[in-house]
Amino acid sequence: MSDRTAVTARGADFTALLLDSHLRLVGAPLCPQQWRNAAEAADWLYNQAPFGLLAHDTSADPRFVYANRTAQRCFGYTEAEFTGLPSRLSAAPDAQEDRDAFVDAVNRRGFADGYRGRRVRKDGSLFWIEDVCMWDLVDADGHKHGQAAVFRSWSDVPGES
Repeated sequence: MSDRTAVTARGADFTALLLDSHLRLVGAPLCPQQWRNAAEAADWLYNQAPFGLLAHDTSADPRFVYANRTAQRCFGYTEAEFTGLPSRLSAAPDAQEDRDAFVDAVNRRGFADGYRGRRVRKDGSLFWIEDVCMWDLVDADGHKHGQAAVFRSWSDVPGES
């Protein structure tokens, strides 16, 4: 994906899609506070949110189109490295079945939560993402643009840091 896609994914329209689809499908706001406009919300989600936030597209092998700063720090990738990375590579090879089952649950219901899974950093070390909620990025017209996930806590796998 191009740098333009990454910038677009951090824009007001993408933020509105994240926030609106989360509220509609999950039934709760993603952000604890209300913003005057989507640009302020976009900045807070990307730069200051105390949780990891990721999104991938709808391609056959979904690729990340968004990763906020918290997610970038947890996974050890820059925005440029994250954007375009197949989302399946966020999980270690032996954790793919677990990850795929979670994604399938989202595909069936529109969202799933309460997930905990092992993930792999760029350097190969493992960590847990916990209190994960994943949902479909569906606009008001019902068009699916991908899926997003928020993880509210994370911790190193012992012996892997």
